[in-house]
Amino acid sequence: MEPILKVENLKTFFPVATSVFGKKKYLKAVNDVSFEVFENETFGLVGESGCGKSTLGRTIVKIYDPTEGKVWFKGKDIGTLKGEDLKKFRKEAQMIFQDPYASLNARMTVGEIIKEPMDIHGLYSSNKEKEEKASELLEIVGLKPDHIRRYPHEFSGGQRQRISIARTLALDPSFIVCDEPISALDVSIQAQIINLLEKIQAERNISYLFIAHDLGAVKHISKRIGAMYLGSLVEIGDSNELYHNPLHPYTKALLSAIPIPDPRVMRSRESVAIDGEIPSPLNVPSGCAFRTRCPMAMAKCAEDTPKLKKVGSSMVACHLYD
Repeated sequence: MEPILKVENLKTFFPVATSVFGKKKYLKAVNDVSFEVFENETFGLVGESGCGKSTLGRTIVKIYDPTEGKVWFKGKDIGTLKGEDLKKFRKEAQMIFQDPYASLNARMTVGEIIKEPMDIHGLYSSNKEKEEKASELLEIVGLKPDHIRRYPHEFSGGQRQRISIARTLALDPSFIVCDEPISALDVSIQAQIINLLEKIQAERNISYLFIAHDLGAVKHISKRIGAMYLGSLVEIGDSNELYHNPLHPYTKALLSAIPIPDPRVMRSRESVAIDGEIPSPLNVPSGCAFRTRCPMAMAKCAEDTPKLKKVGSSMVACHLYD
């Protein structure tokens, strides 16, 4: 089965201030990342803030240009797309942003916001058809058709995220990058948005890249999960396997930080502590980037950069499994 999305050795670096010796420095936001997403699949991406998750998502939908590597979408290298081919790709691959208030134009009504992508891509011949489609999309995401005349500030955070989802669906995409779509919402609303995304996926056969820092939420919606640290993927596996049998010390630490609403289970669960702060992506440690915080670090970790390798049913980048 061919993947709908294939990422190969992707790097996204941003140049920063030049040193006094004239050597340009680069912020390595995404550093040699490879993975695949299949049709009607949700691939979860987890990691600490600043690990490069959002930059990876934005590079995939071509908001940022990659420094190296390739992104293949339905068998086409998106780096080579121009003109109408690029416009067609942007119609197929959409993005839901983290902050629904910042991503919605406060001067536009909900109807205008949802109809704007239709105008850009020349969908529907009359304004009446666009209005009917916008009303239909509002109902799909759980809002009322008469909300079409209101402005974003008149809605709650959860409702604004539903409007963002409706706008994303306006072009009938086959792939959506969900960039932490629930992190700014209350816990009860988070569950509603996740259930809505699952319902839409089942009805429309959409593939998701679901980005979040909450591994518990990602497990609920994802078929496979990738753990990202300092720009690189350190583990990829089936969501249940990764949740119950994590291999990389970083993944174990992320899982041990998830609260469990049972004091007896929490007391009996092994806690994996990570010392120190995440290093700067301007000065990534040599060898394994996680070694400066890893309780299992060895001398080899400072010398050789581990590559993703098959261990059981998962892929892990760690010298413990050499």
